[in-house]
Amino acid sequence: MLKNNALKGLGIVVGLIMVLILMWASVLYGYTDITTQMIIDSFINFDESNEHYIIQDNRIPRSLIAAAVGASLAIAGAIMQGLTNNPLASPTIFGVNAGASFFVVFGVTFIGITSLQSFAWFAFAGAAVAAVTVYFLGSLGSDGLTPIKITLAGAAIAALFSSMTQGMLAMNETALEQVLFWLTGSVQGRSLDILMSVLPYLIVGWLIALFIGKHLNVLAMGEEMAKGLGQKTYLVKLAGALVVVLLAGGAVAIAGPIGFIGIVIPHIARWFAGISYSWVIPFSALLGAMLLLMADIAARYVIYPQEAPVGVMIALVGAPFFIYIARRGINE
Repeated sequence: MLKNNALKGLGIVVGLIMVLILMWASVLYGYTDITTQMIIDSFINFDESNEHYIIQDNRIPRSLIAAAVGASLAIAGAIMQGLTNNPLASPTIFGVNAGASFFVVFGVTFIGITSLQSFAWFAFAGAAVAAVTVYFLGSLGSDGLTPIKITLAGAAIAALFSSMTQGMLAMNETALEQVLFWLTGSVQGRSLDILMSVLPYLIVGWLIALFIGKHLNVLAMGEEMAKGLGQKTYLVKLAGALVVVLLAGGAVAIAGPIGFIGIVIPHIARWFAGISYSWVIPFSALLGAMLLLMADIAARYVIYPQEAPVGVMIALVGAPFFIYIARRGINE
């Protein structure tokens, strides 16, 4: 663990540099041979060659999307773990990604949505419905909200939305063809337009997350203690829920339901930054971006010359980590 704020600040700087290096590598490596000079020339002397088109229309958008989606999912996971005091909390485990996916597939199947903006709004709506439902179900009973109850509620809602999504796709082959690769979680073939359509919402989510970090530290001491210290806990929870909806919904709208980043990265961030969410959130953002960028680069070579969906690569890392956390017990 980094012991003082100066070292943590240095860690943030190093993390930013690592993200930029990985973004550069994301542009550089792949099926088509690209050199550093080609990348530079594509900006200052674009000659309409195949390599320059690949750099500008595929590789650069792909690296930007991977960084934005990875950071967003990691922050959403950190916020959820802080709000629920549950180390297993994440957009995937609590059904938020599944809800966003269901609403998008519903829109494609029954309403015929095709625009990027429509994808985003349906994803936000699905994320919000799933989050509210899980919180409501997890709060039922005399003992109120507990880590076990909200985890079980999240698993149930995730299974429900996933099964309904599969049912819709089974009835509509056209919709299946449109969204099948998207549902596996991928940043391949995404245009910069889809990122730009969602980016304002992601930026709002990032800023709110940074703002409420210190308030999550107070809430972590217990809701009664936080209220005793004068914190309006309902406002913190509302702001946190808004962050989760914006970031998880926006990430699903762009890249589909990519799992495990939200549960893996906050734990790694706490290993570096300690328990203060003022540091956990920015560390989570950087580490999430790095993980998805590395997974996307690896996905280009694991079944070369074809590419594996990046969601599959993330699952290979995330599933064992999830089992490890679960074995430690959710009441740690």
